[in-house]
Amino acid sequence: MNGERPTVVVLGSLNMDLVVRVERFPEPGETLLGGGFATFPGGKGANQAVAAARLGANVRMLGRVGDDAYGRELVAGLRRDDVDASRVSSSSAAPTGVAVITVDAHGENHIVVAAGANATLDARAIESASAAFEGARVFVAQLETPLDAVLAGARAARAAGAVAILNAAPAQELSADALAAFDVLVVNQSEAARLAGRRADPETLARELARRGPRAVVITLGAAGALALVDGRVERRAAFDVPVRDATAAGDAFVGALACSLAERVSWPTALARASAAGALACTRAGAQPSLPNAVELRDFLTPRV
Repeated sequence: MNGERPTVVVLGSLNMDLVVRVERFPEPGETLLGGGFATFPGGKGANQAVAAARLGANVRMLGRVGDDAYGRELVAGLRRDDVDASRVSSSSAAPTGVAVITVDAHGENHIVVAAGANATLDARAIESASAAFEGARVFVAQLETPLDAVLAGARAARAAGAVAILNAAPAQELSADALAAFDVLVVNQSEAARLAGRRADPETLARELARRGPRAVVITLGAAGALALVDGRVERRAAFDVPVRDATAAGDAFVGALACSLAERVSWPTALARASAAGALACTRAGAQPSLPNAVELRDFLTPRV
């Protein structure tokens, strides 16, 4: 990237990930002996903030942690990655969020999140941080924090002239008005089906969701790549073939790279290629934030492939 670093504002969760590796996932009622255990900084919001920052964006984070050791560690980690964490508040009423993650021998994962302080973030906190949106080109939110805070962020972003991206995960039902608050919707195929209220092929789902307001709908398809519907035009991106070690933050790497690319105002085919490559690279390493690539790694990975 040449010249200034474009600003991306990320509103979302900060969790400490508690990760256990297993040969396979347990059946209901079954106890398994796991392998290695590790803690990693995570949370969809923090992951996406770090992903965008490592790729060159100037990132400001909005969120909330508990007044505890995990919270202090998460904020310190953001700062090490050059994320502006000055607007990450601390709650004495709730602990820092945690995610309990099991990863099997194929790199697939099961995740259970205890939201903790993330659930206490509200619209008033976002409205009081309106200065964070000044000069921003892109705003990103997910659904691991309350919807009223997410929508307050979208309103502030649009008032500042920023493109508003919603990564609608974890999946939940959203009204047409909520979807219309965003310019770009990013979901996987199961999340798209839940939002649409039915199963269909990805292009049909994208067109149905686009009719509810977003200018662009991006559906990630795992090994089948990704599809984007932008102003009625379909863009497709094949997946990159990589050895999968841990897919925990692949989606967050994709969203962070997409946000950075749109902030840089590159073309949609280039943005999809970069996002898909970031997601692929994240699968090759363990942990959430430790797996997120930097700009040099992404460039080197893409050079022989695009």
